[in-house]
Amino acid sequence: MPVKIRRELPGDEKAVYDVNFRAFGQDAEPKAVDLLRINCPEGISLVAEDKGIVIGHVLFTPVWIENAQTTVNGMGLAPLAVAPERQRQGVGTALTKAGLGELRAAGVPFVVVVGHPGYYPKFGFEKASKYGIRCEFDEVPDEAFMMIVFQPQAIRGIRGTAKIRPEFAAAM
Repeated sequence: MPVKIRRELPGDEKAVYDVNFRAFGQDAEPKAVDLLRINCPEGISLVAEDKGIVIGHVLFTPVWIENAQTTVNGMGLAPLAVAPERQRQGVGTALTKAGLGELRAAGVPFVVVVGHPGYYPKFGFEKASKYGIRCEFDEVPDEAFMMIVFQPQAIRGIRGTAKIRPEFAAAM
């Protein structure tokens, strides 16, 4: 039986916390997820389930690119977590593809991620700097801040800083 990808449901909170804690080895990411669940109802939270057990989780929340002239809204992918014993089995790939497919279908113009430059390009992510977009955190290396653009016309001519939800900083 293949892994099932579905929306997070009420009652999944403890399992989602556990997967994120075990995947990252700290509580910053699961705390951020908990804060965002409360404060960001427009977020999209997906879980991977195998035989009724949550083994993976991905969260997409609003981001915006702002400069002096305009603001363009998109989404950010973070965090992506898979239970350690289920990593390298395609669970993260399935979660990412499902979420990106849902966002593309919903008309979201772009998605950003801070992540491993050897992992995310397989989904179509490129360095955000290619588009003149930078991360709001100076410590994030250029090659680790990436974006996938679904609607090039929405960001054409836009240059600026991508801003993320404040809950991420609050949980760190």
